[in-house]
Amino acid sequence: MPTENPILNVDSYKASHYLQYPPGTEYVSSYIECRGGEFAETVVFGLQAFLKEYLCKPVTRENIEEAADILHCHGLPFHHAGWEHIVLRHGGLLPLEISAVEEGSVIPLHNVTTQIVNTCPACFWLTSYIETALVRAIWYPSTVATQSREIKKIIAHYLSETADSQDGLPFKLHDFGARGTSSLESAMLGGMAHLVNFQGTDTLSGIMAARKFYRARMPGFSIPAAEHSTMTAWGRENEVSAYQNMMTRFSGKHKRFAVVSDSYDLWNAVEHIWGETLRDSVINTPGTVVIRPDSGNPVQIVVECIERLMTIFGAEINRKGYRVLPDYIRLIQGDSISRFSIPKILQAMKEQHQSADNITFGMGGELLQKVDRDLMSFAMKASAVRISGTWKDVYKNPRTGPEKASRRGRLALVRQDNGALNTIRLEALGQRRNLLKPVYRNGELLIDTTIDQVRQRASI
Repeated sequence: MPTENPILNVDSYKASHYLQYPPGTEYVSSYIECRGGEFAETVVFGLQAFLKEYLCKPVTRENIEEAADILHCHGLPFHHAGWEHIVLRHGGLLPLEISAVEEGSVIPLHNVTTQIVNTCPACFWLTSYIETALVRAIWYPSTVATQSREIKKIIAHYLSETADSQDGLPFKLHDFGARGTSSLESAMLGGMAHLVNFQGTDTLSGIMAARKFYRARMPGFSIPAAEHSTMTAWGRENEVSAYQNMMTRFSGKHKRFAVVSDSYDLWNAVEHIWGETLRDSVINTPGTVVIRPDSGNPVQIVVECIERLMTIFGAEINRKGYRVLPDYIRLIQGDSISRFSIPKILQAMKEQHQSADNITFGMGGELLQKVDRDLMSFAMKASAVRISGTWKDVYKNPRTGPEKASRRGRLALVRQDNGALNTIRLEALGQRRNLLKPVYRNGELLIDTTIDQVRQRASI
């Protein structure tokens, strides 16, 4: 469980940093950017959730006493006077100003996305103190949202080539990732981040997070679906009855339900159960049966499964010249799905003249768990300090790691005449609009963004 003490939501060494700044230090300005990575741009998302959950709540004296005891026992100094000052002078609310691009903005790498500065000179040490929590709060949901969006672009490409429309795109990647995350909070944040791009999810905690933090009413949807236990509980000899029960319970006009069909023999299920015993029911019962394979090589399994279903149920040729199953039957592939396997599957389908309309993908651990901070190299660095009334650039430029060189000065993000985004020094802003807007100041949330606004900005 996360600590409820914000003073302890930190890397240990931060506790000693208030003693390490030069005499006369009054303000420290830091920024966050993506220094490189697999994707050319990032969807900035998740800051508001962190601000609402953690930074809009006051630090208490109880927090101070607990932190003092723990950090002293841990072997570190503790800035008792500094935290007491925050409680006495600021009501326990952190004297910080955080400026950021609008959530959902798609920002090319190597640009500032967030800037933080203390608002009280006695709390110069506070800017860097929250680095641990702040970077973690941003890198994870931003990375999930970015990967999800990149996959959306892939699927949209294949729909544009092989389907008559992209109407089904919002439901083409379904979140199966809840059980594969490291914690409930990860499932909440990651599941919510996926909803920036898609509306299909089984990660209910992501729904709840979007409702809580981004004023969403119902940002995602699911359908009844079988798992192996509900199918195998009938016994192999009653596999037909298990499938028939799904149809009886969940079919209906405009309804969909998914049936995992590889508990024993996928091809027997496709050809003899769905294709013979239940064929007339599938055709004549209102709604859509979604067949789910769950094992084998996903590229081969998907293409062959669709091919066999087309042999049994037929297919129409769409305006692009690709084959589409009847509306009453579809496929969902939820095993071994990643940003690498999805284009391989869709390309193999295209080569077999199968439309991308035939399939939905379910993505689990690869969506919410197999990401890390290095995927886009998120980092927060100090770039300016004010000492005794004078602002001074600060930076790092390691000879042994030039890729880690940091920016200098207080920063702004502007859109150039050609539409490109560019990070500049704040004093060079002039009459241009700074895309970094204050979103938090001294415990108050200044902008309350909705999930619909985020989706609009991140749209492809």
